[in-house]
Amino acid sequence: MLNKPETYWNNVLFADESKFYIFGSYGRIMVWRRKNEELNSKNFVGTVKYGGGGVLVWGCMSASGVGNLVFIDGIMDHALYLNILRDNVKLSAQNLGIGNNFVFYQDNDPKHTVLNIRLRCLYNCPQNLKTPPQSPDLNPIENIWRELEVRV
Repeated sequence: MLNKPETYWNNVLFADESKFYIFGSYGRIMVWRRKNEELNSKNFVGTVKYGGGGVLVWGCMSASGVGNLVFIDGIMDHALYLNILRDNVKLSAQNLGIGNNFVFYQDNDPKHTVLNIRLRCLYNCPQNLKTPPQSPDLNPIENIWRELEVRV
């Protein structure tokens, strides 16, 4: 991929989903503090029992900007993912100015690799950027998810 020209990357549509917790956490709490400040109120994080409100979203982006953002109720399975792709991928590509001649990138999540999703991508997004199984998630959209998480 290092040998691909910049114009190639301008036509890649990166897609992924992420969960954001509105209040509370999912086990990742980091607090920087000085010695003997552990009981300072600014170092405490409030919690809520039985969840605390989270939202699952699907989104996409290209070099020219961000595409649709879809809020997902409940658990996303491959059937729901198929509907999201059907309703949002081509529309986002057109809105981002990359038209129908784009390269689609998604990670190797199991719901992304079931047969009906692969067939949908084959017929509607003939150019797919392949990633090897068990590879690290290098999707640049992860940077947007991180920024959104910090702001939420």
